[in-house]
Amino acid sequence: MWLKPEEILLKNAFKLWVTEKDNEYFVLQRRRGYGEGGGGLTGLLVGTLDTVLDSTSKVAPFRILHHTPDSQVYWSIACGVTKEEIVQHWDWLQQNIMRTLSVFDSSEDITSFVQGKIRGLIAEEGKTSLVLEEDPEKFREALLRFEKWFELPQEEKLVTYYSCSYWKGKVPCQGWLYLSTNFLCFYSYLLGSEIKLVISWDEVWRLEKTSNVLLTESIHVLAHGEDHYFSMLLHLNETFVIMEQLADYSIKRLFDKEAFQREPALSDPLQITKRGLEAHAKSDQFRTFFRLPKEENLLEVHESFLWVPFSHYNTLGKICLSENYLCFASQDGSQCHVIIPMREVVNVEKPDSSSRALTVCVRGKRALRFSEVRDYQRLANTIRSRCGISASPQHSASTEAIRGECQSLINHFEDNPEDVTLMVGQKDSSKAVSTEALMTVFHPQDVENLDPKMLKEKMKEQSWNIHFSEYGRGTSMFFTRKTRDLIVRGVPEALRGELWMLFSGAVNDMATHPGYYTELVEQSLGTSTLATDEIERDLHRSLPEHPAFQSDTGISALRRVLTAYAYRNPKIGYCQAMNILTSVLLLYAKEEEAFWLLVAVCERMLPDYFNRRIIGALVDQAVFEDLIRENLPQLVEHMTDLSFFSSVSLSWFLTLFISVLPIESAVNVVDCFFYDGIKAILQLGLAVLDYNMEALISCHDDAEAVTILNKFFDSVTNKDSPLPPTVQQASVGNNDKTSHPKVDISELIREAYEKYGNIRSEEVESSRKRNKLYVIQTLEDTTKQNVIRVVSQEVRFTAAQLDELYNLFKRQHFRCCYWTMKSPALLHHDPSLAYLEQYQLGFQQFSVLFSLLEPWAFCSTKSPLSLWIFRLIDENQDGLVNFKEFCCALDTLHNGSFTNKLKFLFKLHLPPAFDLPVDGVIRKSPERGRGKVDLQAYLKQWQNEILKKEETIKDLPRIDQTQFIQFSKTLYNIFHGDPEEESLYRAVAHVTSLLLRMEEVGRRLQEPRSPPESTKPASTADSPAAAAAEEEEEDESSPKEAPTTPESSTTTGSHDSQDAGPDLTETEWSFSFEQVLASLLNEPSLVSFFERPVDVHAKLGQAKVAQLKLKANK
Repeated sequence: MWLKPEEILLKNAFKLWVTEKDNEYFVLQRRRGYGEGGGGLTGLLVGTLDTVLDSTSKVAPFRILHHTPDSQVYWSIACGVTKEEIVQHWDWLQQNIMRTLSVFDSSEDITSFVQGKIRGLIAEEGKTSLVLEEDPEKFREALLRFEKWFELPQEEKLVTYYSCSYWKGKVPCQGWLYLSTNFLCFYSYLLGSEIKLVISWDEVWRLEKTSNVLLTESIHVLAHGEDHYFSMLLHLNETFVIMEQLADYSIKRLFDKEAFQREPALSDPLQITKRGLEAHAKSDQFRTFFRLPKEENLLEVHESFLWVPFSHYNTLGKICLSENYLCFASQDGSQCHVIIPMREVVNVEKPDSSSRALTVCVRGKRALRFSEVRDYQRLANTIRSRCGISASPQHSASTEAIRGECQSLINHFEDNPEDVTLMVGQKDSSKAVSTEALMTVFHPQDVENLDPKMLKEKMKEQSWNIHFSEYGRGTSMFFTRKTRDLIVRGVPEALRGELWMLFSGAVNDMATHPGYYTELVEQSLGTSTLATDEIERDLHRSLPEHPAFQSDTGISALRRVLTAYAYRNPKIGYCQAMNILTSVLLLYAKEEEAFWLLVAVCERMLPDYFNRRIIGALVDQAVFEDLIRENLPQLVEHMTDLSFFSSVSLSWFLTLFISVLPIESAVNVVDCFFYDGIKAILQLGLAVLDYNMEALISCHDDAEAVTILNKFFDSVTNKDSPLPPTVQQASVGNNDKTSHPKVDISELIREAYEKYGNIRSEEVESSRKRNKLYVIQTLEDTTKQNVIRVVSQEVRFTAAQLDELYNLFKRQHFRCCYWTMKSPALLHHDPSLAYLEQYQLGFQQFSVLFSLLEPWAFCSTKSPLSLWIFRLIDENQDGLVNFKEFCCALDTLHNGSFTNKLKFLFKLHLPPAFDLPVDGVIRKSPERGRGKVDLQAYLKQWQNEILKKEETIKDLPRIDQTQFIQFSKTLYNIFHGDPEEESLYRAVAHVTSLLLRMEEVGRRLQEPRSPPESTKPASTADSPAAAAAEEEEEDESSPKEAPTTPESSTTTGSHDSQDAGPDLTETEWSFSFEQVLASLLNEPSLVSFFERPVDVHAKLGQAKVAQLKLKANK
């Protein structure tokens, strides 16, 4: 490997290096302790020194130095792992450089020329893979060590590396931590003791920063039930963030593809870099904080002051710029932030050079003044250019066209008011989109009603109007502490839909996708999928007590929104609880707004909640448990098992308390959720438990605790709600006169914010990442246990062996996913499928793993036997093999009786395994995902499996001539390399000869009459069976050539039969399995070979080591 020329000091270097070759300008050296004469104390000391000091010499013990005769300065220009590699570099220098150097006059010119040439070679080599690294030279050296030490496939991408200590027990081992796309690796070499650790990210259960008496601060990794600690990191926080991102990246890519497919920046695992991961993490935080669409990326960050007109002072903060948004967040504790869509910017005034300020003017006659911006001129130009792009002529034209259409519709409805009712969503107009929130239709506010509740509602509206006048209204409104205070007090009914859209960011989605929802409704109309069937089933279960959903108007609107979303996002489709949430959204938002609110909730605010495994909800329950331990120690002391709260709180998270609280109270919770995100739900959950602390501590079992919480939720009211009794939900426990005293929802929310408002959103997100690993791995472990429980009833492997087999099978499934996103196994993986079907192998992956585990080493990856075995065990012929099918085949070969092993080999040479074309591996592609499911077909398949009787040896068809010859060759292949190889070959040759003679005799006895005397010798000697038998007899003297004899016997027999007569060319012979079995049983050497026990544990250990070193299959 060529190195960036670096000056080195040779004063003491000759004690560590030995010169192998030299000339006038170059020296080739070998590290002392390596190669010939190496080892001993010198090798130990030099090796330890190289590892601790991160010397390239540890893995590249050869180097080439450049020097000039009149100079004492040496320059390192190349290193090599092997002598062959360094000699290639040496020869290149002799052929391409040495002749040229003679034309230079000065030593300086020679050195400059050599350095320039070497740098040019390095630049040429690094054009593709290293252009994104901060220090390509250092990285190339680290990559060399990484590849040498861990022997992973070349496709594996090293992301970064750090010096650290790894704690083995209570002893720290200084070494190097390497973080790659799929693996965490550590290497240490101290005085002959080598430590090598390789952990794949998809096997990590815990990843967290910890500290104890010995370790002030370290990173804890839990994998395979073992704890690993890494400390003494110079940049521990940076290291932890990168590790966290790589683990999360692996989880999304391999287990949770619904989320991963929305992140195109990380689509190629071969292009992941440290810089790219850091940029992605910052963009993710940026989007989460400002509730922006997934397409936005953080492009620039500028420190500045923003003039806050309502406070009359400048607040310090950061300007964050993305493709379509200009955002600002304060850093002085004022909790002030503002989001300005570029489409709202009308002008950027000329910057003020004296105060380095610029003013951004937005629609609504508002302006924001940013000052003390370091690069204010460039920022102003960037905003102008982006606004210019967003206000292109095409965009303006389309906007004008849309405005024209809207104006024409308004004029039409003003002239024909009766048409408005049709747009609300009547049964005869299912295509129509409702243009009003259902609450305004079914509960219009009475302006003349001046009861106390309505007066208080008007006062709330007035408070918000005052807030709007000071802080702005719409997308560019300032968000401050006062905004949160107003949210906690309660949002007025008339403003709820508008504020939900604003706080969630859905207003931006809808503004940038005009007409999208209407198109979705039209496209999804009439579609029939599993999701639409589930939607129809749940439509009338959504707030059935509310008048809006007792009529076709509300039901139709709910159907359209849910069906349109299932059509937009088929990976999620429809999940229970979505109907309840959408019902509440439709009450306060227009139909299209409700759709975009649902998008914001499912895809941004509650990620991974609404899928088959509800991973997001399980993660947030784990976060909730952590917060209970931290904030409610009394409860933890009484109830050590907090899993009870997880089971109880699942509906709280999935429905945002809508399913447990009366609707008039639940909407106040939804208000807080749209402003503060999941933090608001966690706070309220803690407040509920705190409110019922004494009762929960005194309860004796879980059922009593559930009753206490249910009574509490029934007692929650909203004393300020202006809704009439017909709209409000009746409490479930109203009949109980001794029920819980009434609790006002506003007081409960206020208490939650006062006691637990110090919980930071950043801490919640960090806890989410930490717990997601554990939740995913727990689900995967449950899947494994269920699969092993099912398979263990069919095989004789122990539970521990099945556990190791499952890990190997799953890792093989992932091996083809590590370095590409287009592997069939990854595309077919669907967590919604049955346990056995979640991980399956295609033919290429199967052949590699089977060759590592089968007992006789007869089945190489390129052998047609692999294909025949794959076809035989692929019972449903879908081109994929599941774990049960794989284990049953291995169990037969490892633990089966002599008869069962022979039957397996016999069936390999029968259809469907033997006769199908080689290129027809995948015969049909199974329908996966959430399409229309044929339940009758599943029931029929299940019934057939139950009624299927066990196959007997008499059920097997006879094996014909071609198949028998191949069967004989397979037996020869099995015995190859065995210590008893010669005797086994002779036994097979004897059995084959005997079978052929028996077949010849049997065929003669079945002939109707004897042939003429003149033809008897010819027919006897020249028939195919006799000829083959004679060939087998000859093979007894030369067993090494036995595999080729069946083919020669076939050609010889057919050639001779042509001379004997035309009637003999059509003669075919075959054997039954019983005949083959009986013949082989007569050979003790064959029986003992097949009944010889196999060390399964050793086989599994060898396969585990060899699996990762195999070349990656793309």
